Parts: sequence; structure tokens; C-alpha cells
Amino acid sequence: MSITSEPIAAESFRQDLIDSGVVIKTEDLWKTYEMGTEQLHALRGVEIEIGKGEYVAIMGPSGSGKSTLMNLIGCLDTPTRGNYWLAGRLVSQLDDDALAYIRNKEIGFVFQTFNLLPRATALHNVELPMIYNGTPAAERLERAKQALAQVDLTERMMHKPNELSGGQRQRVAIARALVNNPSILLADEPTGNLDSATGEEIMALFSRLHQSGNTIILVTHEQDIAAHAHRVIRLRDGKIERDERTR
Repeated sequence: MSITSEPIAAESFRQDLIDSGVVIKTEDLWKTYEMGTEQLHALRGVEIEIGKGEYVAIMGPSGSGKSTLMNLIGCLDTPTRGNYWLAGRLVSQLDDDALAYIRNKEIGFVFQTFNLLPRATALHNVELPMIYNGTPAAERLERAKQALAQVDLTERMMHKPNELSGGQRQRVAIARALVNNPSILLADEPTGNLDSATGEEIMALFSRLHQSGNTIILVTHEQDIAAHAHRVIRLRDGKIERDERTR
């Protein structure tokens, strides 16, 4: 992989991700919070590489730094020190337009709390990322329908979140994450609010998405959820305790 720190235009990023073998690389990544006169080190020199098409679980107990690491990978936060390359590009050198493009189109986010608009239908919730990037209405509608079909929710697309089960709401959230055809899917405790049977259904969906070519990074504290991934990175006290391939 050729690593460069030169700024790039947002529209060139998709090709970089297609061409890159290593999509995520961190070097001596630290995140420190000031707590009065004390410093809290959420991450302490984390170094990882994740290749295109990998299915990785980031595990660790509460306070281990796993959600902090996901926020940095998703360009939702910046490190205190260290470097993060995404598809060979140094993220700290990207301009605001490129970062907005990455968060909207190249990284799909799935959260434990679903983050759906309560008064909007499933279809409209899935349309939202495309409204923000100016996709024409007709194309937006068609792509939202396709994304809901991908998660087996065609018959529920006109229902609002309070008319859907927890598993169905998470499927809507996954469809929303997929609608811009992102290169990377980040999921933070995606089964945390679901019963075990529904959680297994959601994990089967992630396996299907991985088989279709998505790079998936999953944050969890549950061993049975992490077992679905092909590689597990374990964090403790902000450091990598173990990094192992499981299949």
C-alpha cells in the first residue's frame, strides 16, 4: 500500500478505497481526556491494520477504549497524538469536505440505540443520508427501497419505529447505513438492545453482508457476538491485549 499525507478531493476517495489492500492503519494512536488536574488515557499507543473485506470484532470490558477507537476510525473524533490512515490517506490531512464525504458515503454507522427519527417511516429514515448529500428524490426513493429489501423489510417500509420490533428497527438502521454503498461498516454494540434470538438474526445479516464484500468492524463486549467475526482485537486499559484470527 502506498501511504501519502497529501490532501485529496472527496470524489477521489472511493477509488482509493477500492484500490487499497489495507483500508485502516493506526500508528501510536492516543486519546487523552483532561479530567480536572488529571489525564484519562482512553487509548494508549494503539497500532492496528485492517484489510479490505475483513470482518473484525473489537472487544473489551467497559472503559477499555473500544468505543473511543471506533469513533476515531469513523472520523467522528480526532486522536490526541499518533496517526490514522484510511485507504492510505492520512486523516489529519483531509479537509472538511473530504471528511464529511467519508462519514456520509464511505463509512456506514450502526449504533446500539438505532438513532431513528420516531415520526418518520422506515423508508424515510433510510433516505436521510441521501437527503444530506443531495441525491435526487426519485433515485433516493429507489435506493432506499433496495436497501430495505436487502435487510428483508420491504413489507414494513411504511411503518414508523414504534410499529416495529427491536430487531426490525435495527434492520432499518442497517439499511440506512448501507444505502450509500459504503466501503466500511462500523457497528457499535449492534445487538445490545436486542434479545438473544433477535441478536443472532442481526449477526446472520452481518455475515451475509460480509460475504457480499463489505469490510465490517464490530464493537462488542460479548464473546458470542465477537465469535461471528473472523478476527478479534481485544483491548484493555486503552491498549491491545491480543489480536487473533479466528478463521
